[in-house]
Amino acid sequence: MSEMFAKVALLGVGLIGSSMAHAMRRAGLAGHIAGYSHRIETVDLARTVGFADSLYTDAAACVKDADLVVLCTPVGTFKALAEEIAPVLKPGAILSDAGSVKGAVIRDVGPFVPEGVHFIPAHPIAGTEQSGPTAGFAELFDGRWCILTPPEETDPQAVAKLKAFWEALGSNVEVMDAHRHDLVLAITSHVPHLIAYNIVGTADDLENVTEGEVIKYSAGGFRDFTRIAASDPTMWRDIFLNNKEAVLEVLGRFGEDLSALQRAIRWGDGETLYNLFARTRAIRRSIIDAGQDTASPNFGRGEKK
Repeated sequence: MSEMFAKVALLGVGLIGSSMAHAMRRAGLAGHIAGYSHRIETVDLARTVGFADSLYTDAAACVKDADLVVLCTPVGTFKALAEEIAPVLKPGAILSDAGSVKGAVIRDVGPFVPEGVHFIPAHPIAGTEQSGPTAGFAELFDGRWCILTPPEETDPQAVAKLKAFWEALGSNVEVMDAHRHDLVLAITSHVPHLIAYNIVGTADDLENVTEGEVIKYSAGGFRDFTRIAASDPTMWRDIFLNNKEAVLEVLGRFGEDLSALQRAIRWGDGETLYNLFARTRAIRRSIIDAGQDTASPNFGRGEKK
């Protein structure tokens, strides 16, 4: 594919930022890829990987003359970064992000976007439990969804260009209202992560079961919870603090359903348990049919390409 942007600036060069760089290289989408981290050691590590043409510890210097700027740091940092880079954003540039919440991004970043800059929040729904500049790989977004949540009055041509960009990275793309995005992601991603963090913490807190036994006898269920719970703690802290309304709404419903399960177990209601398990098994099959996972016996986890 031909070059879409003369310069792309990635503020954050962890899993998502580095994977975007690798995918851009694969597709030939950018003439120059600039990367930023406020940590010099992260910049040095990214330099050894070689996915960026230039690297900075100064965000404003990184985005200077960029045609596309993507915030790839934890969402709690977005407001300060937006304020810092606003004076040097190029007129006509697209400012986007890769955060897992969207309402808070519009709230925190929107007020700093200069006239003439196209602000289009985005969320690539892809990832692993790994983090850092060495974790990225070009295939991360292949066949996954990326959701765009442009505010009202956003230039349709800019939205179309960013959509084409993410498609060239390998993603399926959908445009969605920010509020709906946050509710959908609360049930499909945020609350499951919260449950994983909690169950792993509960296992660690059990005084009558040793840590050695938890590790030694972990079968698929608990093992998969630990994989999810190994995700970047800073990123997930910021997600929960910035999507709290939707998360609390879903947690309330989850608590009600959990109480119903407790009653079914207490009273030996096998029919209720079986019906739930059969319904959820069908959802798993639908996810496989949609190409969002595989039915392989390793729980869909293969070697990183």
